Amino acid sequence: MNLTSHPAWDSLTDQADTIPHLAELFDEDPRRAEKFQIDAAGLFFDYSKNLITGATVKSLVELANAAGLRGRIDAMFRGDKINTTEDRAVLHTALRAPRTASIQVDGVDVVPEVHKVLDRMAVFSDRIRSGEWKGHTGKRIKNIVNIGIGGSDLGPVMAYEALRHYTDRSLTFRFVSNVDGTDFAEATHDLDPSETLFIISSKTFTTVETMSNASTAREWLLRGLGGDATAVAKHFVAVSTSAEKVAAFGIDTANMFGFWDWVGGRYSMVSAIGLSNMIALGADHFRDMLAGFHEMDEHFRTAPFDQNIPVIHGLLGLWYSDFFGAQSMAVLPYEQYLKRFPAYLQQLTMESNGKHVQLDGSEVDADTGVIYWGEPGTNGQHSFYQLIHQGTRLIPCDFIAFAKSLNPLGRHHDLLMSNVFAQTEALAFGKTLDEVEADGTPSELAPHRVFEGNRPSNVIMGEKLTPAALGRLVSLYEMSVFTQSVLWNINPFDQWGVELGKVLAQRIIPELESAEEPDLQHDSSTNALIRRYRKLRRASQK
Repeated sequence: MNLTSHPAWDSLTDQADTIPHLAELFDEDPRRAEKFQIDAAGLFFDYSKNLITGATVKSLVELANAAGLRGRIDAMFRGDKINTTEDRAVLHTALRAPRTASIQVDGVDVVPEVHKVLDRMAVFSDRIRSGEWKGHTGKRIKNIVNIGIGGSDLGPVMAYEALRHYTDRSLTFRFVSNVDGTDFAEATHDLDPSETLFIISSKTFTTVETMSNASTAREWLLRGLGGDATAVAKHFVAVSTSAEKVAAFGIDTANMFGFWDWVGGRYSMVSAIGLSNMIALGADHFRDMLAGFHEMDEHFRTAPFDQNIPVIHGLLGLWYSDFFGAQSMAVLPYEQYLKRFPAYLQQLTMESNGKHVQLDGSEVDADTGVIYWGEPGTNGQHSFYQLIHQGTRLIPCDFIAFAKSLNPLGRHHDLLMSNVFAQTEALAFGKTLDEVEADGTPSELAPHRVFEGNRPSNVIMGEKLTPAALGRLVSLYEMSVFTQSVLWNINPFDQWGVELGKVLAQRIIPELESAEEPDLQHDSSTNALIRRYRKLRRASQK
């Protein structure tokens, strides 16, 4: 169904034009905060400081029902092949399902296989953590380097940083993703090859960037260990589905951890892709994270839409994107451990919903995808908050905070949380010209100190950042993205947009490396850039 022609869409269009200022909405209803909050699945979600009324929520939910959101949720959890462009089921939810669950894909219950891999990961991680696993020279492994790209990097990096408090500090963890040689060089410059384990994460074991870094890692290791190729088996493990290519690389396939084609890269951090995280955290903490994911999954699957945190969150994103012209969303975690969370969300949200055609291949008739960005507070307050408060663009914000600090130091946490509450208050209500002048501000300065307010925000609050809390938080955003995709009628589980550049790069590589001047057949700009690069490189080699 074309939702832009649905009566609820027309109603929302009218509401967007007539919605009162947030200050007025709060003045009119002393109980507004109570009406627009959800306390569920271990998180408290306050969305009262949004440009909405009860009628807005009703219309948004009506739109979700018209789009068939409930049926799509059931289909995803059931294991239907809802990734239609790749003819695949979408079952990241199965990765965190309990052992007692049963989820069928092509008539096969996948849950036992998921837990079989998790159990193997647990055994392996325990061997590394205990020192039982020894490197080629008999030394204990002290350094773990994860090599991947996209979801094989962003998820593990984010989770490691987010849960660093719970990690084994006797181990060093590094992450390499960029094919830029600097990334590998800096990650390994102070490491001892005899104490280093590489985890190579590539489903097909053919990803160009990952395998280039993996080959460099092998050369680095062998150079440091005297060139004995048998050392590879003690210092490399693989997260892949291609036993043949893993073995050809020199990795013992007994140390290969698999996953399935129904696991998308940006949804894979709780699969074997998270092996580095399990080593860092230990199996118990890793399983706690899975339990948090599952708790939010179940809330999303079962809760009524008007009491469903991911659904409401997703609908609000659509509300601002399609009815207010908002182009971006700021994610502002007031928790230093979540410093990589906005970067993680960039792939999750923009790779998923950055689509211009509907499921049937026809053009979308509304703006899709929201640009996600952000930095931890309070740092952001001293950089880009100026634009959010007084700029001309509407930028909805998510504030993420926890009531208890993992590192309590004097008044620090109270100061941190006071900023969360103050910022949302300032964004919502601002400061009028009359209020500015009443402060005694000179008339020539007064306009510069006016805050219009009426800038929307959500607050997502938990008790403490634990492995389970991180799981809940990530699942919330995953399901919010899915909610939006259903209303836009797009496929959030493919990523054809990343492929074209890769294909063209494969054409250009031999042109850059050719000893003879290549016959270039690109556009004039690309031809000129290739020639300039070759000239500068040759000059540097003299």
